Amino acid sequence: MRTKFKRVLLKLSGESLMGNQGYGIDTVRLNEYATQIQEIVNAGVEVAIVIGGGNIFRGLQGASKGFDRVKGDQMGMLATVINSLALSSALEAIGQPARVFTALNMYPIGEYYSNRNAIAALERGEVAIMSGGTGCPFFTTDTGSALRGVEVQADVMLKGTRVDGIYTADPEKDPTATKFDEISYDEVYTRGLKVMDLTATALCKENGLPIVVFNMDKPGNLAKVIAGEPIGTLVY
Repeated sequence: MRTKFKRVLLKLSGESLMGNQGYGIDTVRLNEYATQIQEIVNAGVEVAIVIGGGNIFRGLQGASKGFDRVKGDQMGMLATVINSLALSSALEAIGQPARVFTALNMYPIGEYYSNRNAIAALERGEVAIMSGGTGCPFFTTDTGSALRGVEVQADVMLKGTRVDGIYTADPEKDPTATKFDEISYDEVYTRGLKVMDLTATALCKENGLPIVVFNMDKPGNLAKVIAGEPIGTLVY
């Protein structure tokens, strides 16, 4: 496989891990993800991953129901650790070495994150799964992804979602919405598009980390993005 990128930060949504269940982790979807990830590792790509926790708990939703915001965000961080352990298990089951890093010290559940250790793992051919967000409340896993992508010197941030790119409006609600092939960070901001939160977008812009938003739930799409095929939307 021809590859456009050498090192990538793959952001996966927790909601996508639900598959058709509506809650928790769908093992069929989990194993599909593991197979796609192993495919690009075998092609020589170094893969760092950040997973959301929305399939288990969302801090913001908890806060809206009366949870303390800080504690709610900490619960969300723990949800990302559960998802990261599940993905590492699925990868190891098919022979792909993986290492879970945690933003908070949670040994022996995962290795306490440092960018040096994560880069060393990537260079050994391991998938580095970085959980716990930033380790601080009031930051989303999108911001955690942007931060980790910059820290491990990724070539691109790949945001795997349930839709095939960025649209002028929510395509699930507005049938007239049209898709962007490319869009600038500034236009995402001025149009108020809900691609990522503003902190994450600003961090990517300031550090020159491009973003590709694509549909991860369609098997084969990850390899197509890595090969440079024009699927999804490029944010630059």
